[in-house]
Amino acid sequence: MNLFHFSDEGSIDVFLPRVKENRKELPPVVWAIDEEHEFTFFFPRSCPRIVYTRSDEMSDEDRRAFFGATQANIVVTVETGWYERIKRSTVYRYRMPAETFELFDTIAGYYISPRTIVPLAVEPYGNLIDRLIARGVEVRFTPNLHPLREAILNSTLTDFGIHKFDNAARA
Repeated sequence: MNLFHFSDEGSIDVFLPRVKENRKELPPVVWAIDEEHEFTFFFPRSCPRIVYTRSDEMSDEDRRAFFGATQANIVVTVETGWYERIKRSTVYRYRMPAETFELFDTIAGYYISPRTIVPLAVEPYGNLIDRLIARGVEVRFTPNLHPLREAILNSTLTDFGIHKFDNAARA
């Protein structure tokens, strides 16, 4: 299994366990993501975004509302104001030693480790939108994420992630 950590910084020699701002109930850990879900980090770190996946559990009404005429199984929606930043950004993908991590969240593909981690390799990732498209992810842009967030939270969708929402435009 391949695990990765994404960063806007390309020169990290060691990852120290830390308490994550939105997970203060957890002890200090290092985070990683599996290869299947890594696309959720093909964005500048502070970019607000919503990712959702088609599933059998959703109602027919929600399938029509969220997937409409698309054949894509995964949709990522970002605020329009981030388009140029995403287009110009390079993120860095650090390959992590998988044996030091344990599964934290199956749906999101998150893994954690309480140990200090020395990455095995790092590579720059540019052309982020092209990378998403190459994976069959539908990328949508909207002026404001708030209506989509509210719709998802009041739906039958079960496989979704709302990332860096504190950085979203005000409703």
